[in-house]
Amino acid sequence: MNITVEAVPIEQKSVLRNLLELYAYDFTEFIPDDVNCYGLYGYKYLDYYWTEEGRHPFIIYIDGNIAGFILIRRYYVSELNDYTYSIAEFFIMKKYRKQGVGRKVAFQIFDMFPGIWEVAEVEENRPAQAFWRKVIHTFTQGKFDEIHKEGWNGPVQRFNSLKHTDLDVDGSN
Repeated sequence: MNITVEAVPIEQKSVLRNLLELYAYDFTEFIPDDVNCYGLYGYKYLDYYWTEEGRHPFIIYIDGNIAGFILIRRYYVSELNDYTYSIAEFFIMKKYRKQGVGRKVAFQIFDMFPGIWEVAEVEENRPAQAFWRKVIHTFTQGKFDEIHKEGWNGPVQRFNSLKHTDLDVDGSN
């Protein structure tokens, strides 16, 4: 299985917009969003990924087929007096789940953007919490903190990818 993560050029924004609709539909299992009058969920931050510094959109491919996406953003955290990376959205299509794809993509992204990371999950999304705890534990060999942030309803894992010990994506040396 050949997994690649490719930056999304603005010419492909409509592809990402379509994938965001699938993601939003899946996410209604955990939050009570409804479609708008056009039958769409929409994603109000989409345009910022090509206009605001510190945002990075990626599409995930498996053997050349679209398999999902990941949106990364970087922002300043005053309590750390530093910038941190965050996974704004992460989506693997159901067909490709439970095959190690998400873990491999996460490891690749953490290595692409070395530094402090915060990965947050909504309180109701227990599967995401279990996934990210396991992935981050493996990536950091348990060297991460789980915190709760004001204004966010759910756990946040914080770690420094620079302290990563060069495990390969399968979690072995």
